Order: sequence, then C-alpha cells, then structure tokens
Amino acid sequence: MKFFSRLSVVLLLLIQSMAAVAANDALVIYSGRSDKFVKPVIKTFTEKTGIKVILHSAKSTALLNKLRVEGDRTEADLFLSNDAGSLQAGTEQNLFQPIPDELVSVIDQNLRAKDNTWVGLSARARVLVVNTNKKNVQDVDSVFDLADPRFKGRIAVTHSGNGSFIAGATVYMRAADKYRVQRWLKGLKENSGGKVFNKHSKVVKAVASGKKDVGLINHYYFYRHLVKYPNAPIRLVLPDQDDKGMGIAWNVAGIAVSKHSKKRAQAEKLIAFLVSEQGQKMFAETNREYPARTGVPAHSDIPPLNSYKTANVPMIDLFKYRSDTIELIEKLGMP
Repeated sequence: MKFFSRLSVVLLLLIQSMAAVAANDALVIYSGRSDKFVKPVIKTFTEKTGIKVILHSAKSTALLNKLRVEGDRTEADLFLSNDAGSLQAGTEQNLFQPIPDELVSVIDQNLRAKDNTWVGLSARARVLVVNTNKKNVQDVDSVFDLADPRFKGRIAVTHSGNGSFIAGATVYMRAADKYRVQRWLKGLKENSGGKVFNKHSKVVKAVASGKKDVGLINHYYFYRHLVKYPNAPIRLVLPDQDDKGMGIAWNVAGIAVSKHSKKRAQAEKLIAFLVSEQGQKMFAETNREYPARTGVPAHSDIPPLNSYKTANVPMIDLFKYRSDTIELIEKLGMP
C-alpha cells in the first residue's frame, strides 16, 4: 500500500509539473472583453496552430493598472480591450511594443495606433433600440432624444462608468457641442431616475419586455437578442443621420503585445490570425461585429458600413478627451 501511495504522489507531482510547463508555453492575455466574444476565435486559433491561450478577464482599466504595476514581472503577453481609449492609454503609458507593419497594414490606420502599438480587431456602432409596440417612439432618430422629458422613467441606459458609455459620450463631445452633451447627460440622469443597467444585454431585454421604451446600446446586442428571441417587438434605429446630424459613434476592440512579453513570435502569430480573413469573418459571423480588416464584409444581418453616416472622430480622441468626459460625468453626479 505504501508503494502505491508513493506512486500516486509521484504521478501527482508529474502531472502538476506537466501542467506548469503547459501553462508556461501558453500565451497569456489580459482581456477586458467578455469571454463569449473572444473564446470562439481563440479556440480556432489553438486548433489551427497548437498554441494554447489563457484568458485573464477583468475590466480594461484594472488590467492596465495591473500591467503597469507588474512591470517586467508580468505574465501577460497581450492586452485585449473593447475600447480604443483603453488601448491608447496603454500606448501612452509605454506598456506595449510595436507590432510589425506587415501584420497590421490590412487594418485601416484610424483603427490602430499611429505607432502600431495596438491594432483594432472589430468595431461597433452606438445605436438605439426601441419597442415597436410603443407609440411615443415613432419619431426617435437621435441619441439626444433620450433626454426628452416625455421619456422620463422610460429609457434604458448602462451606468456611466461603462466603457462604451464613456466612449460614446466622448464622441458626442467632439462631434456635437459640449453644452448640448451636458444638457443631454442631465436629461439622461433625470429620465433614468437612477435606474441604470450593468449590461447592454439587460438594456435590450428591458426594452423588448416593454418595461422601457427606448435604450442606448452597442449594435450587436440587438442582433444577439434577436437570435434568441426572433419575434421580440424591437427595432434598431441608426441615430443622427439627417443633414445636421453628427452621425453614429464608433468604437473599436483591439489587441496589443505586452512590452515585457517573452513570447513575441507566438503573440504575433495570434495577431496574424485575428486580423486574417478567417479571424475577421469569425468576429463578423459569431458576434455580429464590424470587421476591422478592409474588404471583409459584415454579417448580412447588420447595416452595411457604407449605408449610414458615422461621427468624424478619430479613435485616438477616445483617449485624448476621455478625462474631460469623465470629469463632466462626475460633476453631474451621473448614476
């Protein structure tokens, strides 16, 4: 019995050792995105290359702080975020290393850092979702309509600390008028009555159930809801499209290589796959996001990119003016 006991211990240590080696060989990603948006693409990459990937998921800001504090002791090989502002913040803090131009030249220059320290992978639009059974939403055509007093208690928005909320407000600050945005935020605060949501999916659900009339979301949440509930009484509104409209706010999810990664070759293989036609098609088909790569079509369900007007705001501005937006949000005491 002692022999088998010792053998069990030896086998356990061997398994733990093998697991440690496997973990050391794997790429580690600090991911600020929900796993459901990333795992399908990562799984395909691993199957294709044999390179394993470990996702450490949390808020992008927290992960950036973690990268900065860890310095050259970090285990992170890559940083993934759903916000161009967070990606550019990492660039400004010197946390990333440049990606070879031949890898990322297939991505539009506005969807990557000027020095290629991060590259966009997929894009999303800020849109409105309205309940088709409600009569008072027929003329809603602008995000600023959500501040209309007639919608008091009838709007659904995420909390103001949400990255997409901050990014969207930053775009509106740049594309419209600061004081108009200030009045809009005050209206949102009044109309929400302090009742805000922690997820875009919950915003869509609240509108679809009739508990709310209109909501502000990232476009793909609308389509993900319809996949589950094809008969949901909701429609998508592409806001601010008239002659005087500022256009739709865009944001990009992207990836960067950690400055202190010792697996640069493997990291670049992952990025090469993510920006490849196969990787980009997966973002389009699985998530209903807009591919960042030029020439890769979006899913047929969603509006073609050239069918609507987008706000003329560079992605780098989402970092450059982020603090101004946050300062205004805090000043107004947004929920």
